[in-house]
Amino acid sequence: MILFQILAICGMLSPIVYTAMWIYVGSLDSEYSHIRDDISSLFAIDAPNQRLAQIFIIVSSVLLFVFYLGLHDGLNDGGGSIIGPILLVISSILGVLVAIFFPLDVGGEIKTYKGKMHILLVVASGILTIIGMVALWLRLQFVVAWSAFAIFSLIMAIVSLILIIISGIFATGKYRGILERFGVTPYQLYYFVLGLMVFLVN
Repeated sequence: MILFQILAICGMLSPIVYTAMWIYVGSLDSEYSHIRDDISSLFAIDAPNQRLAQIFIIVSSVLLFVFYLGLHDGLNDGGGSIIGPILLVISSILGVLVAIFFPLDVGGEIKTYKGKMHILLVVASGILTIIGMVALWLRLQFVVAWSAFAIFSLIMAIVSLILIIISGIFATGKYRGILERFGVTPYQLYYFVLGLMVFLVN
């Protein structure tokens, strides 16, 4: 049980590290705008504080990956479908790959193979996470200790999907930075609450 609590703490720390990254690293560059610029630009090739931002992102992604490795058993619901946890593990692996190998191109552009893979993997990770949220809703909706979280999981899936669509529509607009931050907030909140629930039930 202590192991699951440790893993749960990793899950709760991940969104905190991620949010601290874009707030802190973004504040170090006077030309960076949280309203205009996307988060990925902070660790794009030749970004002023690329290495620092990359370290934050890698730590956040690895923490989430470690948490998800124990999620199936950590749910403590008597054993249900493993589909949700597997989808979330795959999503977190894509996050690690993005952080280490696929930064955006210089200036946050999308021109080279790496830049295009960055977008592709980020979108795939987001979609897999949403499907994982729905899968956990299906798995946990009739489990007494988890039923409220199951409803939360479904709501976050719907909200995340809506915000992803909105962010995609305005991806090239002057407000893409703030829209992206609204878009990632449901994900980060979900990771934290899921980690907290695993911690409490174990």
